[in-house]
Amino acid sequence: MTADTRTSLLQAAERAARRRGYDGFSFAHLAADVGIRKASIHHHFPTKPALALALVKNYRAEMTVALDAISERHATAAEQLRALVAHYRAALMDGEGLCLCVALSVSREALRDDVAEEIACFRADVIRWLSGVFAHDGHAEGRALTAARAALALLEGAQLAARCARNPRPFDDATAQFARQAARLTG
Repeated sequence: MTADTRTSLLQAAERAARRRGYDGFSFAHLAADVGIRKASIHHHFPTKPALALALVKNYRAEMTVALDAISERHATAAEQLRALVAHYRAALMDGEGLCLCVALSVSREALRDDVAEEIACFRADVIRWLSGVFAHDGHAEGRALTAARAALALLEGAQLAARCARNPRPFDDATAQFARQAARLTG
């Protein structure tokens, strides 16, 4: 199995997990999607939990790159927060999907502890970045952390509402007030 096949498997698994959650896909689904035999998947991912861990690690690395890019491209806290909202909105796939970590969290009981821990690390990374954005805007450290946690909860909850409706409008409605507050930030 080539690295391209491994990448194709990871992409197919991410699409499936983001649309149907952890319990909503199997190796048989992935094999059909990628066009390989189910047994071939086990070469790189011996188990579904091993695949889930690889997915979250990849997603976490991609988010780190995205957050760094937002920081580099946008000078002010307001611009950075608007860019993050846009990033989470894009993850909705027009109301048909969720951020991978949100999608997997819905099935927490089915996840192995190392997968859940990687999701927790993903969230900690985003909260740390958001805290820096809020601190850059002059929030005291404790206030910045509280604002960061609230912002992430809003983004994730708004995604769930939009996914349930299969329409991004609930996300837009839920994040509109946050966007207005972000526009008032000075830093």
